[in-house]
Amino acid sequence: MGPVTWRPGGRPCALLLAGLCLLAMPQADAQDLRTLAERTGFRETGRYDEVQRLCTAFAKRWPKQARCFEFGRTPQGRPMLALVASADRILTPAAARSAKRPVLLFQGGIHAGEIDGKDAGFLVLRELLEGRAEPGALARVTWLFVPVFNVDGHERFGPWQRPNQRGPEETGWRTTAQRLNLNRDYMKAEAPEMQAMLRLLGDWDPILYADLHVTDGAKFRPDISIQAEPGLGWDPGLARTGLALQADVIRRLEESGFLALPFYPSFVTADRPESGFQVAVSSPRFSTGYWASRNRFGVLVETHSWKPYVRRVQATRATLLAMTGIAARDGKRWLELARQADARSASIGGHTLALAWANTGDVRVTDFAGYAYTRAPSAVSGTDWIRYDESKPEISRVPLQYAVRPDFTAPAPRGGYLVPPEHALWMAPKLALHGIHYEALPGARPGMKVQAFRAASVSRAAASLEGRFLVSVAGEWREESRDIPAGTLFVPIAQPRATVIMGLLEPQAPDSFVAWDYFANAFEAKEYMENYAIEEVAREMLAKDAALAAEFERRLREDPAFAASPAQRLEFFSRRHPARDDQLNLYPVFRVDAGSLAVLR
Repeated sequence: MGPVTWRPGGRPCALLLAGLCLLAMPQADAQDLRTLAERTGFRETGRYDEVQRLCTAFAKRWPKQARCFEFGRTPQGRPMLALVASADRILTPAAARSAKRPVLLFQGGIHAGEIDGKDAGFLVLRELLEGRAEPGALARVTWLFVPVFNVDGHERFGPWQRPNQRGPEETGWRTTAQRLNLNRDYMKAEAPEMQAMLRLLGDWDPILYADLHVTDGAKFRPDISIQAEPGLGWDPGLARTGLALQADVIRRLEESGFLALPFYPSFVTADRPESGFQVAVSSPRFSTGYWASRNRFGVLVETHSWKPYVRRVQATRATLLAMTGIAARDGKRWLELARQADARSASIGGHTLALAWANTGDVRVTDFAGYAYTRAPSAVSGTDWIRYDESKPEISRVPLQYAVRPDFTAPAPRGGYLVPPEHALWMAPKLALHGIHYEALPGARPGMKVQAFRAASVSRAAASLEGRFLVSVAGEWREESRDIPAGTLFVPIAQPRATVIMGLLEPQAPDSFVAWDYFANAFEAKEYMENYAIEEVAREMLAKDAALAAEFERRLREDPAFAASPAQRLEFFSRRHPARDDQLNLYPVFRVDAGSLAVLR
């Protein structure tokens, strides 16, 4: 990409791409709708007051085709704004549902230092409303634009906040004012911003949700990567269409002169280009994985941080136009496919469902457009220092780990889940945010047959993630009789959000409430016997129970670690004593089969 210059007063700009040059030039009929990025030759990006001004200005310029509205407030009190556009006044969720209109949601600034989507989105929306790009598309789709999702982070504004990113001169910050990364929060929904976004998604139900980012990483030549889900994972009936959407966007980008990748360009081993790349399926803590788990198309757009800002905005602009054109052509069919996927989800009870995927390690060699590089010992780090020479482009043959397989599967309950009232207090609002239906049981159900999960082992991460220590549990569901109190929530599996339900409530799912440590107290010992007391009762138990004595002797013979551990030997007896805590390691959410539904109601 050549240098970009801008001279105040509308003198010519030197841009390689004529389309962006045209957009960057002052125009009398669009003067009030230009961004600071345009006015500075894409050297700068505007503050959030520009978003507020432009949102209002677009609605004023096109009162019948555009509407600006607030959908939430940040912890620091800033309005979260969205701009919706349609050629035929389909500007509300009710109107879109009534017209069976495909809705596209384009989201900028979830990481507010990665702000290409904000400036590209305003450019594209202006072109669409003026009829200069994808003519007629806004009569077939409704365009929903969130310029900045992480508004408080956007206003933590400063230079050099992303040192390995070329422009703009100043940007916002990656996380929110509460230091939460919104693109880890889709399932647990802790941030007020995320709660507002989930309500927006629930209201509008966009068939396509594109999350606009800028990737970190090494220096190489591709401009952008596009990943659509379902594709490699999630609903198999939607996957083929998701992969076709991804391929179509990439083809259109390449026709426009951009190098585009169908995978996230992060080396398998950091700073080792020769290690190549691997494909992956995002878990539902991320935007694309989450929206795919709701049987809609999520697209992750990642421009390359080392490209100049003007080039990145232009690549994002081309991507938005490509997705708009494809959706205008195929959106009605996508809606029908999504309806079919919802029906499949609602009938998942008793069937096994994949909730996480892992790379298989299968490799094929692919050409990759990079730069020559050298590696030399570093006096600073004490390890190798890799240096790229951008004056020497080269094509490398690198391994691509190209396939995934299900990594965690679980059988869906035939009936649903039961959430006791002490946990319904905090869980019910979260379920509602995800569009999950539930009902409260009006009366108690003593001695009810349920499936209960007891953890045989519990491990916690050594370091926190998003302020929580991730938890993994081993164990299995087994039939038990439990007293179910009044006020317990019944969450039926027979509903379109069944995959999200299992992702939240199956304890071994990667983004479940258990995994995010919402049930820490269930796996902590709260009552215990002193060692001297266990010594006494152990002798009584051995004298009364020959089978117990035989089991104890066998463990001593066959398990050296057990035999050598006083704590494990005493715990052997405390766990079997009538005074034991029978709720320790019991996950306090239960499964019920279809035969229990009549009893529940």
